[in-house]
Amino acid sequence: MGQTLSAAPAPVPGYAGGMPPILTSRANPRYKDLLARLRPTGLRRTHTLLLGAKLMEAWLEAPEATRARLRPVLALRREEAAAHPLEAGLETWMLGEGLMRELAEAGSPPDHALLMELGPEPEGPLSERVIGPWGIQDPGNLGAILRAAAAFGFQEALLGPGCADPFAPKALRGSMGAAFLMPLRRVERPEPDGGRWWALDGGPEATPLEGADLRAPLRLLVGNEGHGWRGTDLPEGVPSRPPSRHWPWRGSSSSPSAFPRPRASGSTNRSWPSWFRPWPWPPPTGA
Repeated sequence: MGQTLSAAPAPVPGYAGGMPPILTSRANPRYKDLLARLRPTGLRRTHTLLLGAKLMEAWLEAPEATRARLRPVLALRREEAAAHPLEAGLETWMLGEGLMRELAEAGSPPDHALLMELGPEPEGPLSERVIGPWGIQDPGNLGAILRAAAAFGFQEALLGPGCADPFAPKALRGSMGAAFLMPLRRVERPEPDGGRWWALDGGPEATPLEGADLRAPLRLLVGNEGHGWRGTDLPEGVPSRPPSRHWPWRGSSSSPSAFPRPRASGSTNRSWPSWFRPWPWPPPTGA
């Protein structure tokens, strides 16, 4: 259940009359501190930005398990923009349009943003159904995979080497908050754990779907957009070439651009090609 936005923000603590400071120069010490907190990338990242009200509210509506990993520590508001309810109780800075545009990395400057502190990655056993993007370099492609996986009932994502940083501000914005849909953890090498590991592959000798055991625990890996699994060192038990265990795929690679799109069936129903069903859908009762 999502949380309800408060009707109006509380006065900002620490400022006379509740008025936040206004930053217009890149030389401002506060702005320099903000950039320093955003500078680390990948596993070294400690902070990120939610750019725009839609992304901020997508975080608020996310499942508790994923929302809790991101903690708001600072609200940013474009100069002359109205206050946003999520500013309530947070230190707030007002930024000139030029600084907001810079934070958006050439995108249109949002009226609002939240600086988020990023908590540690999940630990312990993997969930029952795990999607494994491997070397997915485009943030939009990574977001598309995460959204499709969440729609099919996957519960966690295991990100391999070469993947886009899912918590980079540009990636969060480009993927429309897909990183909030499920817990994410990054690994350099998968460690088979007794689950059923499969890799998407375009080889002609790939195992037909009807011959694949896709019961949980399931770990489904998706290769790079351009070269699939070529040159990827996967451990024994997670094969990447036919005639070993592969996903039946139409196309020349495991590119996520080949992901089937829902086909209209009537005016509102959606159906997927019969050769792309990760498991019986909808899942059996109790699955």
